Amino acid sequence: MNERSTEDGWWDFLELCSRFKKKEELGELFDLFFTLEEKEALSKRHGLVKALLDEQMTQREISEAMQVSISKITRGSNALKIISKQLREALKKNMA
Repeated sequence: MNERSTEDGWWDFLELCSRFKKKEELGELFDLFFTLEEKEALSKRHGLVKALLDEQMTQREISEAMQVSISKITRGSNALKIISKQLREALKKNMA
């Protein structure tokens, strides 16, 4: 069997996802690939990133409101610092 890197597998997965346009199809695909716990983690990360981009609450307030550790908030904040300005603006627009 040909050894593939995690990165190769990730890009293959992203390519697969890009072929599905309907929300229902993506939902079914994600039901196949993600466990309930993984979907819950992604949902929390989505909410966390949205809250950070909204800039309406402090990190401590987000932590308390979402019942997540301050370290998760810090990791999300640090991740937002390294993305491009274009992605940041697209996220702000599309996560409203």
